[in-house]
Amino acid sequence: MKRWYLYPFSLGYHMVTGVRNSMYDLGIFKSTKFKTPIINVGNLSVGGSGKSPMVMYLATFLSKYYRTGVLSRGYGRLTKGYDVTNYDSNYKTVGDEAMQLFERFKNRFVIAVSEERVPGAKKVMDDMDLDVLVLDDAMQHRAIKAGFNILMTDFNDPYFKDHLLPAGDLRESRAGSSRADIIMVSKCPDELTEETKQYYISRIKPSYNQKVFFSSIGYDENVYSREKMLPDNNLNYYDILLITGIANPKPLLDHLSKFSQKVKHLKFRDHHNFSDADIKNIVSEYKKLGEYKLILTTEKDYVRLKTFDYLRELVYYWPINVIIDRKEEFNQMILDYVLKK
Repeated sequence: MKRWYLYPFSLGYHMVTGVRNSMYDLGIFKSTKFKTPIINVGNLSVGGSGKSPMVMYLATFLSKYYRTGVLSRGYGRLTKGYDVTNYDSNYKTVGDEAMQLFERFKNRFVIAVSEERVPGAKKVMDDMDLDVLVLDDAMQHRAIKAGFNILMTDFNDPYFKDHLLPAGDLRESRAGSSRADIIMVSKCPDELTEETKQYYISRIKPSYNQKVFFSSIGYDENVYSREKMLPDNNLNYYDILLITGIANPKPLLDHLSKFSQKVKHLKFRDHHNFSDADIKNIVSEYKKLGEYKLILTTEKDYVRLKTFDYLRELVYYWPINVIIDRKEEFNQMILDYVLKK
């Protein structure tokens, strides 16, 4: 969203973030390096750009070969400090994204949270004897120096068309993209032409040591509740109450429209902590639907909604994965970095 009337304030924001980045570039501010390979997945803008599915992809891919860990801030949790996600964790103690990863993959890889990235990274790598660490959303956390940076940018709202806060949604200037090893254009449409790809590459203007990749969202062929599974092609038989608490629900709405036109959407802000009043409203809207009905949500929202007794048996979630164009080349770049490190 562009707010041109706030542009004068963006000039001040540009000066502050520019000075801060210069301090790190010049070595005046310390940036800590680690011997263990660290891959950072970040972006330049606020809001969703597909970081979480990419973190999930990297962790599952790398865990085939290495003892892998994920470190995130644990956004939205009610606690502070360092913690490792386990069977006693919930979204209030580790955040919804960490809980989502744990509930899908359990102990396949380590999932830790810490708002302080440097001590958090040191502790999880030492305690868990990791071979590689994936950092979630640490592009602007320059106190820790990742060896490999993947910059995510939304196809529908690329950083090269955006502006600094508060006039736009960028957390730092477009020049920050120069720190990336890979620039991943995410949430691309299914039919993406070579002409469109070349347009994006021409606007991104990657340096000689940067690669641009394109990815899209892949939805599971089924939706899942606590004990049931429903094929996606059966959704057209139901009135659907869609609940989202994510930054950009448009891709989900577009995909759902292929299966059902009987959708009532209740939209909440990203990482929304549902209150009793919210649940009362959701139940009220659900009861207004027809005889055959269900509540559908995202995998991230599910870890919060299922904690409410009334909804636990009613809510279905739709898992997603990231589909990467030139996946073999992308995977090889990741493996090459870890091996060389």
